[in-house]
Amino acid sequence: MPILRPDRTARGDTRGELRRGPGKGVLLVAGTLLVGLAAGCQQGESTAAPEAPAPLTEDAEKASYALGYQFSANFQRQFPEEMVSDAFVRGVEDQLAGSDSLVDEAEAERVITAMVEARRAAAANEAMKTLEEGLAFLEENAKREEVVALESGLQYEVLQEGEGDKPAATDTVTTHYEGRLIDGTVFDSSYERGEPASFPLNRVIPGWTEGLQLMSPGAKYRLYVPAELAYGQRAAGDIPPNSTLIFDVELLEVESADAGDEADGSSDG
Repeated sequence: MPILRPDRTARGDTRGELRRGPGKGVLLVAGTLLVGLAAGCQQGESTAAPEAPAPLTEDAEKASYALGYQFSANFQRQFPEEMVSDAFVRGVEDQLAGSDSLVDEAEAERVITAMVEARRAAAANEAMKTLEEGLAFLEENAKREEVVALESGLQYEVLQEGEGDKPAATDTVTTHYEGRLIDGTVFDSSYERGEPASFPLNRVIPGWTEGLQLMSPGAKYRLYVPAELAYGQRAAGDIPPNSTLIFDVELLEVESADAGDEADGSSDG
């Protein structure tokens, strides 16, 4: 759930994402899988329809396939333009066959390091572009009469006012919301999931912690969150680094932290 800090989970949300890169075992499985695919593609010029792949029936087969599939997806995300599939498969085949590498260790280190550094430089340039676009958007947005710009950099627009006490940072809130990039791309929506989300207000991104403390139950605000009050230079799911975010937030309920402490005290007694 993007609004949460990386080490937090919303109440009732048990979803997880694979973030770590593959280990050596995953590489071997993925390589073996690619070898099989390459062999199938290289068999003659027959015009006959290719045979359907054998179904995966054993757990080991399914696990091996899943690891190979995930590894390939991870690699393509990191190097979408650099990977040459034929050369990659050839390297896997040579290693499994016990053949000497066609690229010596020093040359391998040089070219891999160069590829990684080029990817980092491209990512840094893209992140800077995203930051500049966000700042330009906020500068123009602040000129709109219905938008309130705060000293922190957060901007908000009241779509509907509510009634009652506003939450404190230590309270737990229940909300419906939709999060978008400034180009309109929706990256998260409790409306689409069909259920609101609950979480302690001090465990979400700073823009939410600040913005929701302005709201009463029943209110609906549009928050314009600069990158430094969102995820900064980190990517988060479908959110690129340095992104300015827009949230339509509907505050449904506030659970006071003090009320929870009192309940715990009475049960202890």
